[in-house]
Amino acid sequence: MRTKLIILIAAAVAAVSCTNSNVQSDLAAEWRSIEKPLNFYIANDLGRNGYYDQKPIAEAMGKMAETIDIEFVVAAGDVHHFEGVQSISDPLWMTNYELIYSHPDLMMPWYPICGNHEYRSNTDAIVEYSNVSARWKMPAKYYTFVKEEDSVTVRIVMVDTTPIIDKYREETDKYADASKSDWKVQMAWLDKVLSEADEDWVLVVGHHPVYAYTDKSESEREDLQQRLNPVIMKYGNVDMYICGHIHTFQHIRKDGCDIDYIVNTSGSLSRDDVQKIDGTVFCSNKSGWSLVTADEHKLDLYMLDREGKILHTISRTR
Repeated sequence: MRTKLIILIAAAVAAVSCTNSNVQSDLAAEWRSIEKPLNFYIANDLGRNGYYDQKPIAEAMGKMAETIDIEFVVAAGDVHHFEGVQSISDPLWMTNYELIYSHPDLMMPWYPICGNHEYRSNTDAIVEYSNVSARWKMPAKYYTFVKEEDSVTVRIVMVDTTPIIDKYREETDKYADASKSDWKVQMAWLDKVLSEADEDWVLVVGHHPVYAYTDKSESEREDLQQRLNPVIMKYGNVDMYICGHIHTFQHIRKDGCDIDYIVNTSGSLSRDDVQKIDGTVFCSNKSGWSLVTADEHKLDLYMLDREGKILHTISRTR
């Protein structure tokens, strides 16, 4: 009887292993089929010390990067929950980031911005960590960079949304650094960058949404709609505004506007509640991350679940 039980258990384990192998093989084939000359990740709302879905998602990001050529990661805020970091030597750098995203193929440039959780502590340390980590590329709290590969050019504009929102500026006891930044100066800088942007594709990345379903304060989105959105709409050259903060996937298109507004979900712990609002094309409460692929004629953003399965695709063509 014992021998029979052992044989049955072994057979069950082998069946599960075979199923997992087949799933991974199918995913790898799908990943290879969508690869373009330039490929990169969007990930945010990560830092949970490896708990919830953070480790499985980090592992899936590594597996995909083994399969296709991922150039870099855009980290759209809240790499550190819950109280930010106090310094460049804070242990949270290890438990939230370095020890989690340790796959060899994730040793690539990471381009971060601060989220509201980083603003609960020392935001200068988020920038200064660039002097510690070879892959952490953050020259300032807002900045822009261009990537070129096989004749395709992508400009990514990283904006610092927390100081643009009055809610955070006014809570000086909790978000001390938010009131130290002049959002009007940042918007003047953004206007100049976008006025000169002539790349194939232009993406603006912030932490907070311009449009989204959420139970968070409506004033957050109202401030960005009044201050940020007019600038990104001004020149007609921005393809996508990508953010995090809400911990769900959302894709929104507004009438009379050609910009795709994208909320990228959490790379650790998602929220259950998500509903359609005016302009919603797609929404999901899954955790995960996004993959962006680009060539001269087409840019795709794939919303991926924790395993790397495609939930929704947003395509731009020229």
